Amino acid sequence: MRYQWRMNLAGIEREMARLDAVYRPVATAPVDLADPGAPLDLGASIGAQLAALGVGGRSEAVLRAVAEAYTAGDGTVRAAIRGLFERYPSFRWAAHLPPCWDTAAEFRTRLVLLCAHDQAPDTRDEILALRDLCDRARRAGIDVGPVLEEVATMASDADRYGMGSTRAILLAHSRGAAR
Repeated sequence: MRYQWRMNLAGIEREMARLDAVYRPVATAPVDLADPGAPLDLGASIGAQLAALGVGGRSEAVLRAVAEAYTAGDGTVRAAIRGLFERYPSFRWAAHLPPCWDTAAEFRTRLVLLCAHDQAPDTRDEILALRDLCDRARRAGIDVGPVLEEVATMASDADRYGMGSTRAILLAHSRGAAR
């Protein structure tokens, strides 16, 4: 299914806001920690709830539009996109590209989206996600250094949480210092 909404920043924000509202009940639902099986079933349960919403294709289209706009945009556009991910946390939490990929182009797209998240909501989680992306890319035979260095030029230089800027984190990974 193709989505015909405009892929400009205003269109991206409208669609992101709609999807954020759709995802919010799942993203903010309480977890019954008194149930000893809850943590074990949580991933499968959340995955099933998100799939039942039926908006995965729309979310992928928005994420790809975000990656294109972030890549083509200047510093002002990139800051605005980072702001969208701050403003729509349920979308940020729930929307993901399909898990199967093995090309440098898809690695790059995922790094661009990581830049757009700008370490939100937790730098530690983003570093783990970056390590996983790099490991997966290496297993696919992708030379990660040049891609990391290219995408780092688009990343924020703000040290938001005292663990370095997104740019610094990407560059450290490109040098292998943070493996």
